Amino acid sequence: GFVSFVDFGPSLLELAGLDLPAGIDGIPFLGGEVSLQELCQRDVAFGYADRFDEKYDLVRTLRKGRLKYIRNYQPFNFDGLQNNYRYKCLAYQEWREMFLKGQLNKVQSRFFEAREPEALYDLEADPYETRNLAGDPEYSGHLEEMRNLLSEWVKGMPDLSLLPENVLREEAFGNPVKYGREHKADLARLVDVADLSLLPYKEAREEIAFALNSEDPMQVYWGLIVCSCFGRQAGEFFSAAINLSRHENLLVRTRAAEFLALTGMRNPSPVMVKALEESNDALETLLIFNSVVLLRDGKPGYIFDLSHLKLAPAVAEDPQVKRRMEYLLSGTNQS
Repeated sequence: GFVSFVDFGPSLLELAGLDLPAGIDGIPFLGGEVSLQELCQRDVAFGYADRFDEKYDLVRTLRKGRLKYIRNYQPFNFDGLQNNYRYKCLAYQEWREMFLKGQLNKVQSRFFEAREPEALYDLEADPYETRNLAGDPEYSGHLEEMRNLLSEWVKGMPDLSLLPENVLREEAFGNPVKYGREHKADLARLVDVADLSLLPYKEAREEIAFALNSEDPMQVYWGLIVCSCFGRQAGEFFSAAINLSRHENLLVRTRAAEFLALTGMRNPSPVMVKALEESNDALETLLIFNSVVLLRDGKPGYIFDLSHLKLAPAVAEDPQVKRRMEYLLSGTNQS
């Protein structure tokens, strides 16, 4: 049977003979009320990834039986994106060096390349997750089931990480449960926008246009991420992205510049450097830096001259902002 981290708290309460509070996450896997037969029948577990120190990503996973489904909400953020702590490890350094020298095979290279928006693996036949079955017609039914289950989970929580971390800190961290309840419909709408990247482009384009014209900057933000997922297929939105690169919201500007850069349409440096200098929030700055590192270290490898960058004093003192600046000013370019 599958056990999740959120099951540990309820299990401890069950072992202590205490009643479980209403609404608690997780279910006990130990204690007098838990039967071995029921426990062994549990076959679903959810997982997530958000931020690793100064490196950002947004991934959700679902394990059901022998199958594992992975939803990469920002698939252009390749797994091997610079994280200073990780690259202190000699194995990681060698892995990247071999990639840059073209010494890795196709599977080994994936760590440094853009991913698919979704993946499906049979862990009994493929425990190292090297064969993505999401495009296999024989698994289409399983894919749809897993996709729907994960979407229901993300909406049902609701998953607050659909909002950028600086927005979460400002609006939600005081009482995240209350915030989630009050904004459940808004968050569900963001999930729907994000999931447009799973559709054929022709089916998604009308809803993308709607999102990009929304008065809600978070819908615009996600609409631009979806455009980046489609790449040049979304070329009809280049003009809209150019206009949005002047948006009052700095992260909308950044996502617009990112889309234009990933498709080779415009150098993102002017927009992103200006956004960095206008930001008064370290978390917002880290999100902008994440895009800077992606676009500098990934293909085609844009040049960002940050030698004269003037960050707000409070932002410049943040330890993780310092870590990003240290790396970017080191002259190391991994592309």
